[in-house]
Amino acid sequence: MTFPRVFRLPAWAIVLLLAAGLAQAAPGFELDVRLDPPSGELQASARFTVAGREIGFLLHEALRVTAATVGERAVAVTRQAGPPGYIGWQVRLAKAGETLTVSYEGRLPPLDRQLDHRGVLRRLPPMSSPEGSFLASGSAWYPQPPGLFAYRVELSLPADQRGLVAGRRLAETGPDKPGDRYRATFEMTRPTDGIDLMAGPWLVREKTVDRPGAPPLVLRTYFPAGLDAQPGLADAYLADSARYIARYSREIGDYPYDDFSVVASPLPTGFGMPTLTYLGESVLRLPFIRQTSLGHEILHNWWGNGVYVDYRRGNWSEGLTTFMADYAYQADQSPAAASAMRLAWLRDAQALPVAEQPALRDFRSRTHGAEAAVGYGKAAMLFVMLRDRIGEPAFARGIRDFWASRRFTVAAWEDLQAAFEKASGERLDDFFATWVDGRDLPDLAIERAEARPAGDRYRLRLDLRRAGTAAGIRLPVELSAPGRHEVRWIEAGAAPGSLELTVDFAPHEVRLDPEFRLWRRLDPASLPPILRRWTGASAPRLFLASPSPAFAEAARQLARRFFEKPPEEIDRDGFLKALAGGQPVLLIASRDRLDGLLRDNGIAPPALPAGGTAQVWTLPGPDGKEAPRPALAVIAADDAPALAALQRPLPHYGAQSWLVFEQGRAVAKGVWPAGQPAVAVRPAAAAR
Repeated sequence: MTFPRVFRLPAWAIVLLLAAGLAQAAPGFELDVRLDPPSGELQASARFTVAGREIGFLLHEALRVTAATVGERAVAVTRQAGPPGYIGWQVRLAKAGETLTVSYEGRLPPLDRQLDHRGVLRRLPPMSSPEGSFLASGSAWYPQPPGLFAYRVELSLPADQRGLVAGRRLAETGPDKPGDRYRATFEMTRPTDGIDLMAGPWLVREKTVDRPGAPPLVLRTYFPAGLDAQPGLADAYLADSARYIARYSREIGDYPYDDFSVVASPLPTGFGMPTLTYLGESVLRLPFIRQTSLGHEILHNWWGNGVYVDYRRGNWSEGLTTFMADYAYQADQSPAAASAMRLAWLRDAQALPVAEQPALRDFRSRTHGAEAAVGYGKAAMLFVMLRDRIGEPAFARGIRDFWASRRFTVAAWEDLQAAFEKASGERLDDFFATWVDGRDLPDLAIERAEARPAGDRYRLRLDLRRAGTAAGIRLPVELSAPGRHEVRWIEAGAAPGSLELTVDFAPHEVRLDPEFRLWRRLDPASLPPILRRWTGASAPRLFLASPSPAFAEAARQLARRFFEKPPEEIDRDGFLKALAGGQPVLLIASRDRLDGLLRDNGIAPPALPAGGTAQVWTLPGPDGKEAPRPALAVIAADDAPALAALQRPLPHYGAQSWLVFEQGRAVAKGVWPAGQPAVAVRPAAAAR
């Protein structure tokens, strides 16, 4: 998931305004907004104090300034060229420190229901329709004050609509008679960097939770009638919201707000703003969302919306949130579930070409799978490794100290490092330099292991292969013998070489990092092919075996959604060359043509559960005895509608090796089994 700062005005736009010498607005920002979703008409006024004698701001190109006043006195406003999609406006004042009111209006674009999950992660225009309105802060729907600011918003909507912005709801007036409008007032007293406005035909449920020594916590759901009518759903979201807020208040520090709302979005969103989360209506119905995404978005009230991200120096918030939410929930289930998530992060990262491994420092926000693999997976693994290094008590102190010292200020990776150094008493320069600034997946392996008696103990020698990562790292090594099992942590230097350990028994075999606790390149035996390898391919290839033009067009549309880069459509000869060269290729075929095509090329399809209107699969990896398999992914469907039904769900399943769909619903899925390679320990004399 992401949170709304992906929508803030781009840095180059802010720099453009500051470079023009435009003054900053002082804290204290008031908006009066009248929105009519059926027509998209927006009428608004913004009131704020200007520090200097002039101010400039951007508005979306659908909006125009109608007046600028100081008290009753009109002041001149000038329209200027802005970046694509925006208009610049400049106001000159008689003196510094005056309070300016800017009135503006326009007709917003309608809600784009064709946006998929990737589309909503990019900058959106302000959109308004009866089924839902979303005015993201970065869409320039209001004059954006520079820096952090507090605000108050007066909102007016038609009688059948409800709306909100982040913050505390101070007042609400419902329609009492025909022609009345819904009105509400919201206030954000904590410093923030933007205002997101949401509206829709919602029913609102509310629950109040007492908090010792603090005002009561007010929880709300904003659901459309059909979702609200689902038995027990709204109440479950309210109860789970209270549970997550209590959990993170214990682990980090008190929840910093007095409200929290779960708001249904008609778009496939998953955003966490201060005091609320804006989740797609379709996923809110899914029972696992309350066990995963809800807690993740609530945690962003601490990380990202409570301590702000210094984007110039990298986004740490998504990784820390993933570690303390998604990963922690798996660890709550079992050690095996946590290990499986760590393995999935490593598989996602290894699906990226070696040359395209980005540094964690470069991550800003997720717009495609490569960024997610690093900004979420690698960052979360950093915190796994850090906790392993400094220990659970010091790590917990570091989290609480970071919150206490940095709440409602901007923080960077360096601030996290300082907090954990203080908590642990250790210098962590090498650790953070390696994992935040490094770009590689270390290639580590035990090439040979031999043991010799040493009195009543044994000396174990391990010869390591190592490539990448300049600094030394700690490696977990599993030592096994019949009836004996031990995991030892060893310090490995920057160069390959040999290490010796003294052990109490004669190990028969050793495994490097058996529980996947280290960010590293996996052995091929631990790397079954997953769809992410194809979705994130640097040069994706597509081969169609289509029975009709309609099927071919549906296949092309699906491929555009499936791949993150435009695929090259190849013919049969290109298909054969790609298979022979081991280049990832996606085959989309009708079921009646698939069997013959595979048989002609000597490819045996894997055994999948029968049925479904479409099947998606990769080939299982080699078992050590067979030749490498072709880098082939297949989508086989009954007809064009069955392909069209995959457009929305399929891109979400990059971590799977195979799936069976019934009219767009995944009814079965899985990952091909992976081995855990072990190195046999040889007696030292035999080795010589």
